[in-house]
Parts: sequence; structure tokens; C-alpha cells
Amino acid sequence: MRLYLVQHGEAVPKAEDPERPLTPQGRDDVTRVAAFARRAGVEVFGIRHSGKRRAAETAAILAEWLQPPGGVAVLPGLAPRDDVSPIADRLNRETQPLLLVGHRPFLDRLAGLLVTGDQERPAVQFQPGGLVCLERAAGSDAWSVRWAVTPELIP
Repeated sequence: MRLYLVQHGEAVPKAEDPERPLTPQGRDDVTRVAAFARRAGVEVFGIRHSGKRRAAETAAILAEWLQPPGGVAVLPGLAPRDDVSPIADRLNRETQPLLLVGHRPFLDRLAGLLVTGDQERPAVQFQPGGLVCLERAAGSDAWSVRWAVTPELIP
């Protein structure tokens, strides 16, 4: 089972707009990463995101490129400071490839828990618009980092 984790794209500062939509650069970065993912053959059943605008906008751009048959939806529990354990438990039961769009420090802690068994041990460095692929062997709860890409790596 593959799991793709994406930190939302660059967002405007809260002081400028409390809703924090993506900046033009954030939209461009996510579009480049989404196009890369499609060229690389990434297939996901569904895209799930937090209820925050910047995550929803990031998910919508990814969905345009990846066309997940399970659609795009809000998944409660992906906010920046939420407990990662319920999501990790859910992912360990999942059989379809998923893409989650979220925030730091949530994504840092989730990847740490899945890969190292300890949410306080970093497994990967997230960056706005970046995409990380984790993989779990069939019949196992052991996850590993398969690959990662950041917007500046894609021309």
C-alpha cells in the first residue's frame, strides 16, 4: 500500500488573509508537483485533506492531475496540532493508495510514527508543496520512505 503525504502549498500570511489561501507561487509549486506525480505514474484512490483552505486548494490542484476515483474529501483529524494516532491506525487498515494533504507539525509526527514507531522521531523533512511517498508491505504495519520530491527539484 502506498501513501502520499503532501504539505499544502505556500499560503498567504494570516495577517493578510485569515483564510490563508495559496499564494500564486504556492499554486505554481503544487501544479508542478502534481504534473510530476502524473508523469511518474502516481495513482491514488482518493485525496483527503484537512478542512483548512490552503489544504483544500492544494488537494483540488492535485485532483485535477491525478483524477482519483474515490474523489477529494475533508478528513477530520489532519489539523496541524491533531493527534496522529487515530489517522495512523486508520492508515494501517487501509488497502487503497491514498494521498493526504496536511500541515506541519502533523505530517512530521505522522511520518515519524509510521516509519520509526515514534512520532517524535523525524522520518522526513516536509516543505510547502512537497510530496512524500511512503510504502507499507502487504500484511505489515511497517512503513518505509520510498521517495520524496520538492517543488524546486522540478523544472
